[in-house]
Amino acid sequence: MSKDLIAKAGSPLKGRIATPGDKSISHRSIIFGALAEGETMVTKLLEGEDVQRTVAAFRAMGVEIERLEEGAYRIEGVGLDGLAEPDDVLDMGNSGTAMRLLTGLLASQPFFSVLSGDDSLRGRPMGRVVNPLRRMGAKISGRDGGRLAPLVIEGQELIPIEYTSPVASAQVKTAILLAGLNTAGETSVTEPALSRDHTERMLLAFGADVRRNGLTVTVDGWPEMVGQKIVVPGDISSAAFPMVAALLVPGSDLTLEGVGINPTRTGLLELLLQMGGDIEQLNVREEGGEPVADLRVRHSQLHGITVPIEVVPRAIDEFPVFFVAAALAVGETILAGAEELRVKESDRISAMVEGLSRLGVELEELADGVRIIGLGVELPGGAEVESHSDHRIAMSLAVAGLVSQKPVKILGCENINTSFPGFVELMAGIGADIVWGDGA
Repeated sequence: MSKDLIAKAGSPLKGRIATPGDKSISHRSIIFGALAEGETMVTKLLEGEDVQRTVAAFRAMGVEIERLEEGAYRIEGVGLDGLAEPDDVLDMGNSGTAMRLLTGLLASQPFFSVLSGDDSLRGRPMGRVVNPLRRMGAKISGRDGGRLAPLVIEGQELIPIEYTSPVASAQVKTAILLAGLNTAGETSVTEPALSRDHTERMLLAFGADVRRNGLTVTVDGWPEMVGQKIVVPGDISSAAFPMVAALLVPGSDLTLEGVGINPTRTGLLELLLQMGGDIEQLNVREEGGEPVADLRVRHSQLHGITVPIEVVPRAIDEFPVFFVAAALAVGETILAGAEELRVKESDRISAMVEGLSRLGVELEELADGVRIIGLGVELPGGAEVESHSDHRIAMSLAVAGLVSQKPVKILGCENINTSFPGFVELMAGIGADIVWGDGA
C-alpha cells in the first residue's frame, strides 16, 4: 500500500543529529569483508533496504554475516575464491549499486547466478557495466541484449582490460575493478572525471594493490585481502536533506555529526557555500580511512548560481534537494551536464520539475539539466506531488513542504527506507513538521 507524507512550515530546525551510515560505503564494507580472509567488523552500517539486499545476497552465497546490534555486523570472509553458487535468484530490490557491483564480482566467479530487482531497477541501464565486462570475456545475458535486468551470469575466467569509461561512474568503475580482483594481471579504468573513490580507499585498507594515476585506477588480480574493522561515516547524501532544510527554514541552527566529507562526494556542500550558505566544518577527523566532520548549518539567504560542470559528478545524488535550495534562492540557477539524473530510480530532472512546478516554482526543463528562477521567499505550496517511487524525490519534496505557505502532500514515499530509515522521526526530532499521510 502506498504511504504518503505531509510536510508543512513550522518551527526552526535545531539540535544535534547523527545521519545514517553512508550507503555506498556500507555496500562496499559487506562486499570486501566477504572477499577478505578472516573477520571483518563493521559499525554504523546503514540498515536500509538497499544494503540489506547486499547482505542477503552474500548470505545466499555462503558467507556468514552476523548482526550483533544496531549497525554492528561481523563478517566471516571466505576469500576471493570462497563464494558458493546461490540456490535462487539474487533479488537486488531497488538497489542499482548492488546490482551493478555484483554483476562485476560474479562475472569472474566459477558458477551460475541470476540478478534481478523490482520494477524500477529492471528498467535502469545495465549495459554500462555489462559491455566492458563482456570485453573481459564475461558471459552475461539479459533483457534487451543484456542492457536490462534480470541478468544471467555464467561465471568465466576473465582477461584484464584497460577500459576508458564514457561516464564518470563509481558503480561502473567498481564493477570492473571487482572483476579484476579475480583476474590475473592488471585491470584499469579511466574516467572522464573523478567519481567517488570509496572503492579504492577500501581496497587499499583490505590490502589490495590499487594505484591511481590521474583519472586512471589500476588493480592487480588475486591480492591477499585481510579482514578489517570499518566505521561507516555518516552519509552526506542523507545529511543533504536536513542540511538544506536548515539553510532554508528561518531561525534554524543545526549540527550534523560525523558526516563523510570525502572530496569526491562534497559537490553539494561546495554548491551551497557558493550560494551563500552558512555551513561550518567542525571537528574534522578520519574514521575508517574516510574524512568526516561535524557540520553546523544555519539559516541563510541563498542566491542563484550556474553549477560548474566539473562539480556535477560529485553532487549527482544530491541534485533533487539542490533544486529545492535553488527554488528558495534569489535569482536564477542553471544546471547542465547532468543527464545522468534521467536514469536514476526515476527521471529525476522531470520528476523535480513536475513537483516544484506544482508548488509554484518557475522552472525550465533542459535536456541535461534545469533552469530555476528562485523565488527568494516561501513557496506557495498547497498541492499534492508525486514521488515517482523515488526516495530522494520524496525527501526533497518534503523539504520543500517545510518552506511552503500551505501544506504539501507527497505521494508514494515508502521507498524512503531504501536509503534513510527513520527519516520522518529524525526530522521531527529537530522540529520539522513532516508526518505520514494518516497523521501517524
